[in-house]
Amino acid sequence: MLLSLLHRRSHHHLHRLRLLLLLRHLPQQSKPLSTLTIPLSHPTYIIWSSNTSLGKTLVSTGLSSSFLLSPPSSNTKKFLYLKPLQTGFPSDSDSRFLFQKLSSLSLRRNLPLVSSHSILLSSLPAANSFKPNNFSFNELQGLCELGFYEERKVLAEGSVTPELVSETLYAWKGALSPHLAAEKEGGAVGDSEVVKHVERRLREGLLEGGVERGRLDGFCVIETAGGVASPGPTGTLQCDLYRPLRFPGVLVGDGRLGGISGTISAYESLKLRGYDVVAIVIEDHGLVNEIPLMSYLRNRVPVLVLPPIPQDPSNNLLEWFDESHNVFNSLKNILLEAYLERILGFNEMARRAGDVFWWPFTQHKLVPPCSVTVIDSRCGENFSVYKVQNKEFITQQFDACASWWTQGPDATLQTELARDMGYAAARFGHVMFPENVYEPALECAELLLEGVGKGWASRVYFSDNGSTAIEIALKMAFRKFSSDHGILPELFENNSAERCIELMVLALKGSYHGDTLGAMEAQAPSSYTGFLQQPWYTGKGLFLDPPTVFMHNGKWNLSLPEVFHSETLRPEDMTFRSRDEIFLKSRDKSNLAGLYSSFASQQLSQCSGLSSIKQIGALIIEPVIQGAGGMHMVDPLFQRMLVNECRRCRIPVIFDEVFTGFWRLGVEAAAELLGCVPDIACFAKLMTGGIIPLAATLATAAVFDSFTGDSKLKALLHGHSYSAHAMGCTAAAKSIIWFKDPMTNLNITSEKSQKMLLRELWDAELVQQISSHPSVSRVVTLGTLFALELQADGSNAGYASVYASSLLQMLREDGVYMRPLGNVIYLMCGPCTSPEICRQQVIKLYRRLEEFTNQNQLGK
Repeated sequence: MLLSLLHRRSHHHLHRLRLLLLLRHLPQQSKPLSTLTIPLSHPTYIIWSSNTSLGKTLVSTGLSSSFLLSPPSSNTKKFLYLKPLQTGFPSDSDSRFLFQKLSSLSLRRNLPLVSSHSILLSSLPAANSFKPNNFSFNELQGLCELGFYEERKVLAEGSVTPELVSETLYAWKGALSPHLAAEKEGGAVGDSEVVKHVERRLREGLLEGGVERGRLDGFCVIETAGGVASPGPTGTLQCDLYRPLRFPGVLVGDGRLGGISGTISAYESLKLRGYDVVAIVIEDHGLVNEIPLMSYLRNRVPVLVLPPIPQDPSNNLLEWFDESHNVFNSLKNILLEAYLERILGFNEMARRAGDVFWWPFTQHKLVPPCSVTVIDSRCGENFSVYKVQNKEFITQQFDACASWWTQGPDATLQTELARDMGYAAARFGHVMFPENVYEPALECAELLLEGVGKGWASRVYFSDNGSTAIEIALKMAFRKFSSDHGILPELFENNSAERCIELMVLALKGSYHGDTLGAMEAQAPSSYTGFLQQPWYTGKGLFLDPPTVFMHNGKWNLSLPEVFHSETLRPEDMTFRSRDEIFLKSRDKSNLAGLYSSFASQQLSQCSGLSSIKQIGALIIEPVIQGAGGMHMVDPLFQRMLVNECRRCRIPVIFDEVFTGFWRLGVEAAAELLGCVPDIACFAKLMTGGIIPLAATLATAAVFDSFTGDSKLKALLHGHSYSAHAMGCTAAAKSIIWFKDPMTNLNITSEKSQKMLLRELWDAELVQQISSHPSVSRVVTLGTLFALELQADGSNAGYASVYASSLLQMLREDGVYMRPLGNVIYLMCGPCTSPEICRQQVIKLYRRLEEFTNQNQLGK
């Protein structure tokens, strides 16, 4: 035992050495990316406008004056103004305008103020115009570090002095849209750089300034450039550029002729992307635009009207700001109240949820309120999660369980889906499906048949979720079997005819096909089917123990149930040089293929010989990967031999692709990996991009024909109220096209055979290292899935295990949201996720795995 312990420690030490060497030699850009941490200890708002030159900077200035130049306070107030993107610089500088106007207003009103103004980065032409030969040029960024800072002070004895910080982050000389200016002058700063810079200035500009939590002494506005949909430096629309921050906004509308339409369009563009618009502000042009705007908004959003702005360039606007003081005070109070309501809502959500929710697959006694994840929003692959650790903030967490395997969209597709679904809802609402046709359902069905059903399916049956898709598939398969084997009652009209046969399924142990009663009958006994969960469960099937494949110590291995042990097997039958070798059709000629076929044939013969009443009426399998059963990779050769034997016996074959379909395993349909096709297949989850429930059961012409006849009673009498609903079919059509188009999904590659695949998403060297970790018993990687099983015994193993809890908590602190299957944990990305993002998640997992292992060793 001592020698064994020493061996494990030696192995662990060697493994740690390999880990350190590997991480040390990672490219610099592969070091873990820092996630956004957005402070909420003070109100922060984005100032939008429906077009350029409508007065965003005037609104920002008015807000700052209302907040800072109010009657003296015992608390130090601080206002941070950020202008991330400025064009027309230095002749135009919104941050300088606000700095100068607020300083003038403080003198005019005889109120104290300390104000500062900074310009951080600019293009080379802008720098030469502003500070010739007095800046440093960063060749890597293509930007100039101006280092410009100015300050003004208006002090008063015996009073607390408020502070203004006014900053421009990036500036270009041309008075153009930022994307044109950046293209012309250089300095095309990336979207993520802009967002990260804003986040950093928010944290440094207010939090380090001594603003106390819980006291509204700080306020921040982020003013955009141009209109809501004006492009940023890379061409990304600003409403998309700032979406990861999702701060609530103030929309500066248009009070001029034609301004109602523009204001509503801007408002809709923001709402479509998930922004909260807290107030709309317009200038009074005598057209009373606020009346139709308020009518349209149905009083959901207050509309404030500013006095007409003097057009004389010599007017310093100080009197106008005085005249507008009450409007800006009202706006400030609206924004402060909205901020307090938002924070109060965040702080109460976990408790309220615990009082009213019944969460699925959750033991509530194990979920204290402090462990509930409060999600503000989602942007692409990331949750925005509310937290309180001394201060309130929102941080990002990568959705590493793909929200129960449904998610695939990046931020761009998320917006596209929201827009297209809104169109479908507005055009169709919901319409009944039987005997009707409408564009979204027709397009979706045709895309399914041309894609996942290509070469075998001829019909699409729509339903609402994966489990009901399975119920439909079972009905189809059993009818087809009965028809082929001449066991249907002669009179279909006679529903009271006694059953002459009991049909069962052939399925695999460890399978999971859903929670509805029929779907549960088609799966082997498990934690999901016991008397505690389903007292009616009997298990109507023959359930086989499948051989599985996994990586351990850097090698792919085959694990065979005892029934397959044979002297004819060679060592090369049990290991693979690569994962691709597992899927080779040449394995069909191996000794192992013969063993599998003989076993399947024997099982089918024994079952049919036991009773003339019980018959195997369908084979149902999850192709390649068993999801809820523990992320096991079933030997594809075994599944292929099962399919072949069932074909020989005229037993219909069902592929449950609810989890595996639509690029989850690196191909559009997992049937491509098996090298054989089903009679019936079920799809859901990723089919709509994961944004709305929809399922489809595809079938061959022969299966469909078994339901045709002169009597309605022979038809498939099954349906759902929302069958083929327009929003779901629209989302599915968009997602199916998006995922397979190399222009929208950069992960799509084509082999010489023109077969479309996802490129490898998980770093091969890191995967091998993790598979060699002493705390890991097996690893499976395929397509968007990376799964590992932690070494565990007794109560620490199995679905009910909480063994991985501390590891998952550490990963959530690192910005990785995972949900385990007992001691099996997994990372799951979307088909569009970049390999670099996947690499970051694996590195975080690797490092935390080391910490988890050390903690467990100390605990022993």
